[in-house]
Amino acid sequence: MPETAALPAELTSYVGRGREGAEVRALLGDSRLVTLTGPGGVGKTRLAVRVAADVASSVADGVVFAELAEVRDSTLVANLVADRLGLHGRPGVAPARLVVEHLRPLSALLVLDNCEHVVDACAEFVGTLLAECPRVVVLATSRQSLAVPGEQVLPVPPLPAADAVRLFRDRAARLWPEAVTDTPDTERVLAELCARLDGLPLAIELAAARIRSLSPRQIADRLADRLGLLKSGLPGAPERQQTLRSAIDWSHELCSPAEKAVWARTSVFAGSFDLDAAAFVAGLPPDEVLELVDGLLDKSVLVRRQDDDVVRYQQLESLREYGQERLEASGERERVARRHADWFDRLAARAEAEWVSGRQRRWIVDLTRDHANLRAALDWSLSTPDGSGVALRITTRPLEYWVLRGLVGEAKGWLTRALAAAPPGHPDRGRALCVCALYTLWLGDVDGAERLLAEAEALGDDPVLAARILHVRSFATMLTVRPGSAEMAAATCAAFREHGLVREELHPLFIHGVSVAYRTGDLAAAHASLRRMRDLVGEDELFYRAMSLFGEAIVEVEFGDAAAATRAATEALRLDLRLGDQQGRAYRLDTLAWIADRAGEHGRAATLFGVAATQWERIGTAPEFAVGIPHGTHIASTRAALDVGASSPKRPSPISSREHEVAKLVAEGLTSREIAAALVISQRTVETHIQHILTKLGFGNRAQIAAWVARQE
Repeated sequence: MPETAALPAELTSYVGRGREGAEVRALLGDSRLVTLTGPGGVGKTRLAVRVAADVASSVADGVVFAELAEVRDSTLVANLVADRLGLHGRPGVAPARLVVEHLRPLSALLVLDNCEHVVDACAEFVGTLLAECPRVVVLATSRQSLAVPGEQVLPVPPLPAADAVRLFRDRAARLWPEAVTDTPDTERVLAELCARLDGLPLAIELAAARIRSLSPRQIADRLADRLGLLKSGLPGAPERQQTLRSAIDWSHELCSPAEKAVWARTSVFAGSFDLDAAAFVAGLPPDEVLELVDGLLDKSVLVRRQDDDVVRYQQLESLREYGQERLEASGERERVARRHADWFDRLAARAEAEWVSGRQRRWIVDLTRDHANLRAALDWSLSTPDGSGVALRITTRPLEYWVLRGLVGEAKGWLTRALAAAPPGHPDRGRALCVCALYTLWLGDVDGAERLLAEAEALGDDPVLAARILHVRSFATMLTVRPGSAEMAAATCAAFREHGLVREELHPLFIHGVSVAYRTGDLAAAHASLRRMRDLVGEDELFYRAMSLFGEAIVEVEFGDAAAATRAATEALRLDLRLGDQQGRAYRLDTLAWIADRAGEHGRAATLFGVAATQWERIGTAPEFAVGIPHGTHIASTRAALDVGASSPKRPSPISSREHEVAKLVAEGLTSREIAAALVISQRTVETHIQHILTKLGFGNRAQIAAWVARQE
């Protein structure tokens, strides 16, 4: 399983739950869906993580942990699980289907944590998963059951008295080792205190956080004074949940007014956040916020997360919900949500400005850490009349982040919604349309990309916008193996260069380098463009440097020196591994297979094609669309060379059986609509098949398909 699927680290000691853990493990042996239920703060997540860690070694294909608290939109449940699995979106395939196809052959444990706010979506997703993935087991935590057939529900009870006292002692000793003495009276007071807290771990930890300023007796007395007063709770809520609210109310009362404000304002974050983000969103100086954050850490309102060399903070979900209620009551929710969106708008802008630099890897890490917050900012911006500009900018800056994370489908979804919400004259509209067209191309929809470009053209004759449009068209022309991509790319580079837009020139330089080699055989021009890419980015940048080396490998393997191609492809792959660029890996592995085929190492080529096929499947792109001609040529050559025992070996067809059906109907002169009716498929599917046929065969129009069919027959 990928690293993103790892279980969260246990930051404090694990107390009690021996009986419950054994019961959950037994249930997992008998049922494929076990749901731990109970009120917020009872310890459902901690129990699930511990059980998952205990059984991980016996699960052949590992454990996947998906924290759903960061997803507020129920439609993104499957997206989050796909992301945890490291899966890339695939054109025309829903995220849930992508996850099911990936997990179908595996024996795995999927932990879905905090399902209650998206319970219907979780139930639908889990039902499909259990029906189609026979060796997948699901362990869920939720405040209510999923109501899926076959579900085993295990209510997680409060801690028994002895374990509750042990938990209080452990957490208090971490703050003030001498605060809890070992006397009969202390034991009685602690038992009384934990009983009043109903044995709820979160409430106990909140109470223990006061040990620096209060004795156990004082804590118990203060809690007793407030239980009746603060026991308003949520109407109809279980008694334990009302008790937890009382404990949180009490903890809130112990905070200073400034701490209360920071608690409420930082509840707008999804997932974790750093000090600078907290200061901006809270609207306070960083030094002042540092002191307030320290106070909230002392009171266990915030949890400290050490992430490499950066400390981040997070609110437990129950406390975050409480903070959001306070924020709403204060009348500040709209203002704070806007500051949150502004911060991540600015974060994306800084990442864009520094992408082509030695800080590129750092930005990938930072944006990945804050992806839940990016989603929250996007969600807010699209729910606010004047917020669509934030979504237009975040989903286009930097676009490479969305690509290498395998989130092109998600980015296109957000951007499509933002374009629909933004006013026609929005200043960011033209660039957003062009980026959306690029995303659409990466998803294999050439016609959809052209429609977006036509809309961009209607905005006016701005020369930079015209260059952006030409860039996308040159890319589409290269992907569909039509003439003119080299000329268009050269014109694009010149236009961007004229306006000093170095960053925008990089991808068109790649398009020109590869296209000019294929179309004219001008290797000097090809190498010049690819060298210029590397000169512009320097030694420390990785993304475009890998792309330029990939271009060199393509040119060399087809028209030059195989050894040079090997060096370029291998170095590009090394850079991909440093970046975590799964899309890049697929391209580079395929290229190494071409090189092996050219060198006559057909066994090695077959192995590399197999490894590459797995990577293409993971990123949701077909090599026939991405690198159709060289892939088709070399894989056919490899297959033919390995078919040693066959008499009169037949060269494998570069197109599938379904594509053969479509090609024959094209040869008969049928339109896409008529083909769709004949094959009982959608017109969009027909057009996709035709595009794949053109790409695989290196053709530019239907007439060439018809001629090819005639030759085959």
